[in-house]
Amino acid sequence: MHAVAQKPPLDLLIAAPRGFCAGVDRAIRIVELAIEKHGAPVYVRHEIVHNKFVVDSLKAQGAIFVEELDEVPDGAPVVFSAHGVPKSVPAAAQDRGLDYLDATCPLVSKVHRQAERLVAAGRHIVFIGHTGHPEVIGTFGQVPAGAMSLIETVEDAESFVPPDPANLAFLTQTTLSVDDTAAVVATLQRRFPLMQPPRGEDICYATSNRQAAVKAIAAQCDAILVIGAPNSSNSVRLVEVAEREGVPARLIQRAIDLDWDFLTGVGTLGLTAGASAPELLVRELVDRLSERFTVTEREEETTRETIAFKLPRELDAAA
Repeated sequence: MHAVAQKPPLDLLIAAPRGFCAGVDRAIRIVELAIEKHGAPVYVRHEIVHNKFVVDSLKAQGAIFVEELDEVPDGAPVVFSAHGVPKSVPAAAQDRGLDYLDATCPLVSKVHRQAERLVAAGRHIVFIGHTGHPEVIGTFGQVPAGAMSLIETVEDAESFVPPDPANLAFLTQTTLSVDDTAAVVATLQRRFPLMQPPRGEDICYATSNRQAAVKAIAAQCDAILVIGAPNSSNSVRLVEVAEREGVPARLIQRAIDLDWDFLTGVGTLGLTAGASAPELLVRELVDRLSERFTVTEREEETTRETIAFKLPRELDAAA
């Protein structure tokens, strides 16, 4: 009889909180309830959240994803993504008499309202964020052109020349790196001491919590895997946080994308998931790891999230 080869041991340290946040949960639910209420198809402008698995499963239920509103036929219901949209988009939907639902995360909406108030008060806004990200496009679309300047890096903050240095305020994208943003803000505040900060923190609780959870496990890990999409800002930030702590890290979308070579010499593997990645994908990856390793799993929880957001009134009844 041949002895069965023993699988090597792997300690798996799973970060908590991880995965879906309240805004993502709400956005997905809005699309599902809209399909229940109106029947398929329901159109969605832009990926509802940045995750292919989620988008594909909603497509299977009858969602059709488009980039622009003019791709939505007359009379069809349409949902706006969790990242928020410029004001011109709901205005155009209204002009066409489209039945629309706004799945913008309430924490992004809060930044939108602050932007409007600051501009109304005569301040020029310095917005810290990533060029081309849908959340940045949506926030810039809340205020008149020229009312806001985008800053991405400390270098940008050093070279920024404002129209009126005495009349500045800053806001940030909700999914940034807490540490990177602190460095950019410190530079701006040093240069423009009169700059008004936001009311409370703009980086959302889920982004901060997931980054803190990665920091908490990093020292115990030989490597860290982050489940998330390459276009998901908060997921990419988690990889950067791990690397900054000195731990090799990789972003993967699904278990199938796992490069076994990355695990060479790894005794303890850290695992987390971005705010738009479902827990199902975490379990799928644990199953894949178990094919080659004897996995011992433990979770390290740094904080417990209890936040839930209300659904839009028109869907509350359907829920």
